[in-house]
Amino acid sequence: MTPTQLKRLEGELESFLESMFSGLGRVERRRAMDWYVKGLLLEGERKSIDPIAGRLVKEASEKEAMRQRLQQCISGSAWADDEVMRRLALKLEEDLPDVEALVLDDTGFPKKGRHSVGVVRQYSGTLGRIDNCQVAVSLHLASEKGSGCIGMRLYLPVEWTADPERLRKAGVPEDVSFETKRDIALGLLEHARGWGVKRHMVLADSGYGNEVEFRAELTRRGLPYIVGIQGDCVVWPPGFVVPPIPPKPPGMRGPVRKRYRYGDANPVAVEKLAADLPKTAWKWVSWSEGSKGPRRSRFAALRIRTAHRHHLGLAPGDEQWLLCEWPRHEKAPTKFHLSTLPADISLKHLVRLTKLRWRIERDYQEMKGEVGLDHFEGRTWRGFHHHATLCAVAHGFLALRRALFPPEESALDATDGTTRVAAPSPQADWHLPPLQHGHQPQSSA
Repeated sequence: MTPTQLKRLEGELESFLESMFSGLGRVERRRAMDWYVKGLLLEGERKSIDPIAGRLVKEASEKEAMRQRLQQCISGSAWADDEVMRRLALKLEEDLPDVEALVLDDTGFPKKGRHSVGVVRQYSGTLGRIDNCQVAVSLHLASEKGSGCIGMRLYLPVEWTADPERLRKAGVPEDVSFETKRDIALGLLEHARGWGVKRHMVLADSGYGNEVEFRAELTRRGLPYIVGIQGDCVVWPPGFVVPPIPPKPPGMRGPVRKRYRYGDANPVAVEKLAADLPKTAWKWVSWSEGSKGPRRSRFAALRIRTAHRHHLGLAPGDEQWLLCEWPRHEKAPTKFHLSTLPADISLKHLVRLTKLRWRIERDYQEMKGEVGLDHFEGRTWRGFHHHATLCAVAHGFLALRRALFPPEESALDATDGTTRVAAPSPQADWHLPPLQHGHQPQSSA
């Protein structure tokens, strides 16, 4: 966003930020939070503290004092990320048109060295490989018209949580212990529901959907889902009849039998089940308009039961949808999803909702490419989460603007998911008010 564009939206932005930060500590802190968000919205190559400070002041002599204020706000002040995220979540819930889903995923941040909180050599889906990076799990509200982040939590690998000295140096709170990404994701959902976010369906990729316990927890919480699974996941095919639990022989005492005996029946991997379907089972479905025309692919939907640990006599899972996709240029079906949405849902509607998960990928692109989510240069737990929270606020403002007042098609809003590269900041024609004369810079935290 150019300084001129920001100037035109100044009144609207001030009102939005007031709703996000009102009552969160001293006036100086809230003012610094406002400045930081405005710095994230302004164009520029980097969105770390030092370059942001340079864009916010008119005179070079004022830059250091501004940098000190922003540094204290991000790395020093103990304001509550959860409270800001709560306000943002309820704002998006109320004002984002036609919200349909809660979307979960994780994203990686490549890093050098080993001192930034959570950094180890680990797999990142963002990078597509094992590398030195941080990984954070996030939760987003999504509709066809827009989406925004309402929760983000850094994942701490075991080698971090098992090293108290390393945790202390990075400022990790004492009550933070090891949690899997699945546990973090469920915690974010729990927070959102506690804030008053509605019981929307949950979308997630196979990194989460392939875990039986994750799916079971969503069902236990009354949250319908569409989640990706891998092709080797086994299921009972359509028409499978659940066998009765065999009775005990006459005269045998003890607890009632709970294990099922399946005899010669065996479940089948979803990739084989999909590959063996007749051609008539596959339908062409369009779900949205892209820059090159309608987005469409071949899909087949079946009512199946999961077969987790069937060899131990566990009961078949409840009947649900298996959605299979066979992309145009692939030799066999490649994408598979499980869904607990109603049995009478149409194939077109099921496909459209499944593809809504792409909103989180677009959010990541915008939050990194435009707002600077991956530009934070600090090392501490507090600094990372403060920066991520204010990035979510900045992006939430943009998301609401675009949803309520759609702009003309641009590289940022391309439906194929591409984003433009942030351009260098032009000569600013708008600045924040100059710092007060006689201001004494605070030491950086």
